[in-house]
Amino acid sequence: MTYITGIQQIGIGVRNVRESMLGYKEHFGMDVLIFDDTSEATLMTPYTGGTVHRRRAVLSLNMQGGGGFEIWQFQDRQPVAPAQVPQYGDLGIYAAKIKCRNIEAAHQHLKGCNAVKVGELTKDPAGQPHFYVTDAHENTFEIVTGNHWFHKNSNACGGVTGAVIGVRDMEKAVGFYRDILGIDEMVYDVADAKYRKVLLRKHPGRIGAFHKLLGSVEIELVQSLAREPVKIYQNRYWGDCGFIHLCFDVIDMCALKEHASKLGYHFSIDSLDSFAMESAAGRFCYVEDPDGTLIELVETHKVPLYKKWGLYLNLKKRSLEKPLPDWMIRMLSLSKVK
Repeated sequence: MTYITGIQQIGIGVRNVRESMLGYKEHFGMDVLIFDDTSEATLMTPYTGGTVHRRRAVLSLNMQGGGGFEIWQFQDRQPVAPAQVPQYGDLGIYAAKIKCRNIEAAHQHLKGCNAVKVGELTKDPAGQPHFYVTDAHENTFEIVTGNHWFHKNSNACGGVTGAVIGVRDMEKAVGFYRDILGIDEMVYDVADAKYRKVLLRKHPGRIGAFHKLLGSVEIELVQSLAREPVKIYQNRYWGDCGFIHLCFDVIDMCALKEHASKLGYHFSIDSLDSFAMESAAGRFCYVEDPDGTLIELVETHKVPLYKKWGLYLNLKKRSLEKPLPDWMIRMLSLSKVK
């Protein structure tokens, strides 16, 4: 049974939503606005110190394909940065994987952008070229070559295709991402004196309203062998600065919840019914991987097609497994980040 269709978004806690939104538009072509919502995060209290906090959340996309960015800012407290800059192998989401069509062109584009530090082009353990970029707030992005695209535009980069996640026990972590989320192709499993690295991949399926847009998924799991890893969100709240969660698009939440429970993973949060985010809505849940990294799961019920005209799509009236026509998905691009 297929439960997820791709990565819907990666959550990024920031100090200034507007500044970050415009920066990610410039850097990664996240120029389509899905929602801009300010409200209280009433269901997230298990991860916000037992207190309901007010927040602003913006979801932006790149229509070339891949997941988007949910840019998240507390409105009633100062977001807290990690005590030290996250290192490769630390527990949690170290980097978001961003896909591109031409790695050299993406490298040159990002070297010309303001407020980013761009690493050198190297090759990963599978021999594929990649490089890392760090933004002004010490968030790290890995740029990789993508194979699945929805639409071609002038942006040098596409959307989110995965993440680099630090783990303590590789076997447990692989079991979670493979058996719960269905990311089951082993691309590599390599080790040296410092790290063990496993890359898991899931190719696009043929079901799900947005599967053509979201594309493939790849998760690199990293186990530190030479030092004790730090938990990136130790003593901090969900919503504080950094990568707060990785969100997957789900086609049958009830079935996935039952499946995960049978394997010993229980949802820590479940909105149960539709939860509105401005003009978008859906059922959202959270489950923790073996090291406590937050995985968000969203069953989409309502999507704004063109907010200016009040046009939206009600997915509760159709099968979530049935793909949307391309022209309908392209209508999302009518609302722009400004």
